[in-house]
Amino acid sequence: MEKDYLIPAEKIRREIIVVNSRFISTLSPVSNVDEARTFIREVRAEFSDATHNVPAYLIGSGNRVIAHCADDGEPSGTAGRPVLSVLQGSGLGDVAVVVTRYFGGTKLGTGGLVRAYTNAVKMVVQSVPRARLEVLATYLLDVPYPMFNGVERMILENTGEIVDRVFEANVILTLRVKPEYSEMLQHKLADFSAGTLEMIFIDQKPFIRRL
Repeated sequence: MEKDYLIPAEKIRREIIVVNSRFISTLSPVSNVDEARTFIREVRAEFSDATHNVPAYLIGSGNRVIAHCADDGEPSGTAGRPVLSVLQGSGLGDVAVVVTRYFGGTKLGTGGLVRAYTNAVKMVVQSVPRARLEVLATYLLDVPYPMFNGVERMILENTGEIVDRVFEANVILTLRVKPEYSEMLQHKLADFSAGTLEMIFIDQKPFIRRL
């Protein structure tokens, strides 16, 4: 998994009309293939009377991504591939979309279908609020009171964040930092404390920050 990338912050829906055909784009964050498939099934059930429900999704980001699309009865290459192409150019990961079409009585032709599906997805992609997925490592740090202010400042100045402070005999800090900065921060804390401070690793997992 990429360590830091943009994802949709919420599920949204947008609609356009093209020569009397309705194109309803529903976009949602999804964290894995099972969630993407569940989302697609739910949209298809909601619009079970539609002419087509064209799905696409991207799980992950960058060089590690699972991609899928389908034309759902539209001519080959006119629906699923354009929808997926827009997602791939959006900068988003962990995203699924279904474009629902209600046929309006006028055939759009191959080029018209590609443009319609492309524009339908562009609209929803441009509208969706973004969030950032970050993988962070969580640590505990036992800090004597005389060192507390300096340690807190050092953590914040080195890309860390303090998520909890417990004031007991010492100050017990819960902090998060990007994994690639953990070793650097530990070295600085050790230098600051003459080797007495040590970060205790708790876990490492993804967190989502809305932009």
